[in-house]
Amino acid sequence: MKTLRESIAEAAAHKVAIGHFNISNLEGVWAAFHAAQKLSVPVIIGVSEGERDFVGVMQIAAVVKSVREEFQYPIYLNADHTYSFERVKEAIDAGFDSAIFDGAKLPLEENMRLAKQCVEYARKVTAETGRDILIEGELGYIGQSSKVLDAVPEGVNLDADALTKPEDAARFVKETGVDLLAPAVGNFHGMLKGGVDPALHIETVTSVRAAAGIPLVLHGGSGNSMDDFTKAIAAGVSIVHINTELRVAYRKGLQLALQENPEEIAPYKYLRGAQAEMEKVASDKLKIFNNIR
Repeated sequence: MKTLRESIAEAAAHKVAIGHFNISNLEGVWAAFHAAQKLSVPVIIGVSEGERDFVGVMQIAAVVKSVREEFQYPIYLNADHTYSFERVKEAIDAGFDSAIFDGAKLPLEENMRLAKQCVEYARKVTAETGRDILIEGELGYIGQSSKVLDAVPEGVNLDADALTKPEDAARFVKETGVDLLAPAVGNFHGMLKGGVDPALHIETVTSVRAAAGIPLVLHGGSGNSMDDFTKAIAAGVSIVHINTELRVAYRKGLQLALQENPEEIAPYKYLRGAQAEMEKVASDKLKIFNNIR
């Protein structure tokens, strides 16, 4: 079984990307897993602080581990958007494969200090247990909420000169030792009503990847075009995050199921519709990320 690090390296070598799908329940896990399994590609399950508070930190770690072991499949678990060392440590101790320390709103020096602390703890646990735990850093503010938006989130600047700078990325990686970097390249969390976000700055992706020297992660992938994904992955993105589109699909599937069977009271029956809609979204994205026609 490949480690997450090995799967990322393989994706980078083949100029494809691993799909990272945020979930809030078991239906989300199965939707992402079944989509990946049918296409024979690796997949990452992501849970933000709020999502893992809802599903349980130890519980989601146990679920993903059980799926991986039962099916002998490269499905991984990531602690998405984590805002303190304590919560990164919590995820590592629970058995997560990776964690993101999100200090994008902090001053650069503080962001680097805390990211380095997370890296040092991950390395310590890796040495003690043999688990290969990855730490991702975030550089450049892209918002914090995965929802359908009327406008670009407050505080997010999509101008080219406001995006992550290559020299900052190089320094960040050198001083923290992070394994992955999530830059601001014209992306933002959530998606605009209408479903199409502004184009990404592919030149920034290229220059940041070259300066950082490590794989890049594209957050806020919901709403980006197929062309943007293809170009960003070719430029150095190795993981793409999808959340908002899955949430929209879940709600749509649930509403349709309840409308079609208004007397149904068995959750496992009407939740199948929600799971199926999420699987469709995950499958469509994975085909794009992995250049599957």
